[in-house]
Amino acid sequence: MQRSNERFVERLPLVLNRPAYAYLLTLVFCGAGLMLRFAAEPLLPQGYPFVTFFPAVILSSFLFGVRPGIFGGVIAGLASWYFFISPVHSFALNPATAMAMLFYTGVVTVDIILIHFMQRANFNLAVERERSRALAENRELLFRELQHRVSNNLQVVAAMLSLQRRHVDHDVARRALDDASARLGLVGRISRALYDPSGEGQDIRAFLLTLTADILDASGRSDVTVKVTAPDALILEPNITVPLALVVAEAVSNAIEHGLPDRAGSIHVTLENDAGELTLRIIDDGKGVAPDFQVGDGQSLGLRIANALAAQLGGRFALQPGAQGGAIARLDLPLAAAC
Repeated sequence: MQRSNERFVERLPLVLNRPAYAYLLTLVFCGAGLMLRFAAEPLLPQGYPFVTFFPAVILSSFLFGVRPGIFGGVIAGLASWYFFISPVHSFALNPATAMAMLFYTGVVTVDIILIHFMQRANFNLAVERERSRALAENRELLFRELQHRVSNNLQVVAAMLSLQRRHVDHDVARRALDDASARLGLVGRISRALYDPSGEGQDIRAFLLTLTADILDASGRSDVTVKVTAPDALILEPNITVPLALVVAEAVSNAIEHGLPDRAGSIHVTLENDAGELTLRIIDDGKGVAPDFQVGDGQSLGLRIANALAAQLGGRFALQPGAQGGAIARLDLPLAAAC
């Protein structure tokens, strides 16, 4: 309702198909003011000839603009002079009448001028609002196009690395190219899914479900199940969500490749938000790791990337043996990073 009222005010003064209608309606307003003044005659003290005509002039100016307002002011002034200023039923002019008419003319002029400038301001505001809306639409369109092109370029680079792999005979180099290609494709998908022009964050639980499903599909493993537990409607900013998603991707991929390389198993991804501090755990029931395992000392590039991303967020990443076997990849983010 409020928005409808704003749009109505922004369209003022009303432009009718035939301007004569505006003058006709102004006459109706003035006639109503005259009838109301006659009706109020017994209730009013001596004087007040213009009291019921000011609303008619203001309403005409407000709805139809300056010219109908001036027209209404002239008609109302003449009616007041003829019917309610002594001597009545005449246009006799004396100093008192001249002063009253000057007062009326001044008040009506100020009212019309104020209404005119108010409507000009409303019109300019409506123009700026429409311009801002158009700019916002263009910004969103350009942003989406940019994100689309960036993601496509990453996919192209990933495809080029895959093609280059065919001409490499060294197993270590081929594996490195495969890893680089997979990570570029993952970054492209995360970038496309997470960023939006409004700057709003994403529901992290829904995104993690999609992300882990993609990783599992990419691995080609149907004997591994992945479960995600995260607070409902937890929204994180993109500058946190992207590194967090990459850490999840690296940890889940590492669990599939090294923890469950040749047997069925399960992986449980949990995200907890305790007083603004985030704790991420990726728990698997695979081979596990040594009690003294250090991420920085390992040979896995993915784990080193996860450790670097955690440091980027001011957090800490660790890979520990599980209490009942398997391994637990844990990421702890402090309050400042999680906000």
